[in-house]
Amino acid sequence: MSETAPSGFDPQRFFSLGYASHGSRLGVAYRAHGPDWAELALPYREDMIGDPASGVLASGPILALMDMATAVSVWLKAGAFRPQATLDLRIDYLRPATPGRTVIGRGECYRITRSIAFVRGQAHDGDPNDPLAHVAGTFMAIEGYR
Repeated sequence: MSETAPSGFDPQRFFSLGYASHGSRLGVAYRAHGPDWAELALPYREDMIGDPASGVLASGPILALMDMATAVSVWLKAGAFRPQATLDLRIDYLRPATPGRTVIGRGECYRITRSIAFVRGQAHDGDPNDPLAHVAGTFMAIEGYR
């Protein structure tokens, strides 16, 4: 399944259901999607500040945002919601998020095999040409993607 499958997974509906999860606790919200990518938003909140002196968000919520954005991109490319586990998600922080700004996370699934999905993405706080982090990783389907 190296080509993009027509998706039966609707991320906008998925996020509108409001499941109790770490993403809902963080306030992660749907923004946009395509056949193999998803864009989510993490609103700035004072309870997620990692450094009170600077007002910069902690890295944990940004990593959680990117894990979710890349996971959603896999479901889109696979064409359905399937149980999966994050095997590896490497994040390279390029700069701190700007205090007061929403962080946007965009994840893309660029390849799926029978059991492994390969993803990449970036986070920014208003300008995609000035990212604050890049991610690359893999997910494993519990029951297979095909």
